[in-house]
Amino acid sequence: MNCLQSWPEPVVRVQSLSESGLTSIPERYIKPTVHRPSVNTEFHPHVNIPVIDLQNIFSNDQTLRDDTLSRISRACREWGFFQIVNHGVSHELMKNMREVWREFFKLPLETKQEYANSPDTYEGYGSRLGVEKGAKLDWSDYFFLNYMPLTLRNPSKWPALPTSCRELVAEYGNEVVKLCGILMKVLSVNLGLGEDQLQNAFGGEEIGACLRVNFYPKCPQPDLTLGLSPHSDPGGMTLLLPDENVAGLQVRKGDNWITVKPAPNAFIVNIGDQIQVLSNAIYKSVEHRVIVNSGQERVSLAFFYNPKSDKLIQPMKELVTKNRPALYEAMTYDEYRLYIRRKGPCGKAQVDSLKSSR
Repeated sequence: MNCLQSWPEPVVRVQSLSESGLTSIPERYIKPTVHRPSVNTEFHPHVNIPVIDLQNIFSNDQTLRDDTLSRISRACREWGFFQIVNHGVSHELMKNMREVWREFFKLPLETKQEYANSPDTYEGYGSRLGVEKGAKLDWSDYFFLNYMPLTLRNPSKWPALPTSCRELVAEYGNEVVKLCGILMKVLSVNLGLGEDQLQNAFGGEEIGACLRVNFYPKCPQPDLTLGLSPHSDPGGMTLLLPDENVAGLQVRKGDNWITVKPAPNAFIVNIGDQIQVLSNAIYKSVEHRVIVNSGQERVSLAFFYNPKSDKLIQPMKELVTKNRPALYEAMTYDEYRLYIRRKGPCGKAQVDSLKSSR
């Protein structure tokens, strides 16, 4: 773990670069030509990830309920992503969370620097992922905080300013943990399992959860860089509160990148690598990335719902058959995420490396 105690080079805040008035970005942010956002990007106005009304899963009308379950199942198998509306989380709370974090990133640099993070936990104010020296960097800053288990939760590491931040984070975390629990039941039933089996494979109530608030400053050369490099999420399931005013998330569909158009008051849900492993690749974690632009900054909030860190994750035995043997070796989430902490975002290379040789 010694290699994860500090960053390999001095950390530069991307927001400071953006606000300095530079007209060309530093070399370390310029992506190789094949990875630039103009390559294989689909802007067709009628293509979007599925938008699903979640309230129908509670309907007394069996047809409506079954249709909703079916749509979620199809989205998990075909896209790895979907949006949910009527999910039960207060729209006002969602709006306030976006606003309080916008305010945080407007604070003076020295105030934010009090929360500067390191790669041993990532908790706090950060500007890079991965500890490889000389790596190409993304055009973004972030704030990462632990929410569960309670033993890792330390509100003193959450911003004291704006003054409402800590209270809002606690309220929001509580609401989205409940929502993730509902989604886990839906995913489990759709896999043909008991409604609590997927949750139990995560560790029951002893799950891990964390929040990363992403800040994507304006960029003078958005065609040369990315806000977040292509990756699949290493954890279990991600609930993203997007910036409704500025599109930025792109999802890989075949050979193309689809720009997601956020629905009003929606969360974007995506399958992580741990659910791909547990489902024996019936559900897929899918590569995604973030583009930036020269005219507007963006804020998004990614809530990661993960297995208990020392729980062994492997394909569910009910989903392993003679015709579909176990595709992955067992590994704990703690072991798995070390790869990301060293390398940073790296497509699907990590989960593919787990494939069983049997």
